[in-house]
Amino acid sequence: MRDVIIIGAGAAGMMCAGIAVQRGRSVTVIDHAASPGEKIRISGGGRCNFTNRGTTPAQFLSANPHFCISALSRYSQDDFIALVDRHRITWHEKTLGQLFCDGSAQQIIDLLLSEMAGAELRLNSKVTAVEKAAEGFRLQLADGEILQSRALVVASGGKSIPKMGASDFGYRLAAQFGLGITPTQPALVPLTFEAALLKRLNALSGVAVPARVACGRTAFQEALLFTHRGLSGPVILQISSYWQDGAEIRVSLLPGHDLFALLQAARAQNGRQAAHTFLATLLPRRLAKDIADAEGCSGNLADLSDARLRSLANTVTDWRIVPAGSEGYRTAEVTSGGVDTRDLNSTTMEARDVPGLYFIGEVVDVTGWLGGYNFQWAWSSGWCAGQAV
Repeated sequence: MRDVIIIGAGAAGMMCAGIAVQRGRSVTVIDHAASPGEKIRISGGGRCNFTNRGTTPAQFLSANPHFCISALSRYSQDDFIALVDRHRITWHEKTLGQLFCDGSAQQIIDLLLSEMAGAELRLNSKVTAVEKAAEGFRLQLADGEILQSRALVVASGGKSIPKMGASDFGYRLAAQFGLGITPTQPALVPLTFEAALLKRLNALSGVAVPARVACGRTAFQEALLFTHRGLSGPVILQISSYWQDGAEIRVSLLPGHDLFALLQAARAQNGRQAAHTFLATLLPRRLAKDIADAEGCSGNLADLSDARLRSLANTVTDWRIVPAGSEGYRTAEVTSGGVDTRDLNSTTMEARDVPGLYFIGEVVDVTGWLGGYNFQWAWSSGWCAGQAV
């Protein structure tokens, strides 16, 4: 009988294991993968965007936006940065408060493995059944072995990147014990175009531009990337977490510019200049040409009325699109939705009606923005459960 079994050797699971074992608990961590921390390893271009200096509850989506407040305040980004510093891992800050290792993401995995020294780590092991026992929980592994523990922590992640073994295991387990599940969908994911628009814009694949993208009342301003399937880049990944099937997004390819006024001025100063030539002083050349052609503005600026110039400006600064869909869990960085936070204690992550059962990390209905926020949720929720088991 172990004190704690943790299902999942990812960011949240290993964090929880480290805290629990340092409190004197006997801990076993089980994962189906051959190596721990697989999503850590591939994150941040291999350098792991391990947290964000600006983390607050405002950067997280949930049916209950207040749920994450306790965990994020009890174990903050400053606490994890201090842990990184204690392990003498050098790091650097990129834009918008994003922190990355100077070396590789493996340094964060090694940090977590060092912190959980003394815990039993069982890789290439799959849990096939879980049931409540007279004292704690009884788990059956794929090889037939039976394990028992007083507490069970589910850190199995979401559905994102199934080629790495992601599944709905955590949601099924939560439902088995009577916990609610809020609807799940791919988040931080590229969006796709319908066939006709894709055919027109396919030649723009690889073009990147700063942009402001809005969906409803939410907007982000970062880089946008045209792809062979639609749109990607940080600004699209951000807005995808707020986008629902059939909803419209609004794109400004020149945020902060009064393009109509600029076009009028350019017409007055050099009316013989082609519209796309002037646009190419503000936008990538291929994009400028495509927009001008699509608007039927292939002639000189002098030949274009104010109405035509305004229409051209609106296309650039208020492009409205209904994406056909997203690229799905195949490329989504995280899964939004998950275990209903109404059924969890926000201080400990324990199921309210199932003593000894905990859910942490991505499997919970708490989803962060792009930029290190989801790792911080893993550290914070894992720390809280580790303090409670």
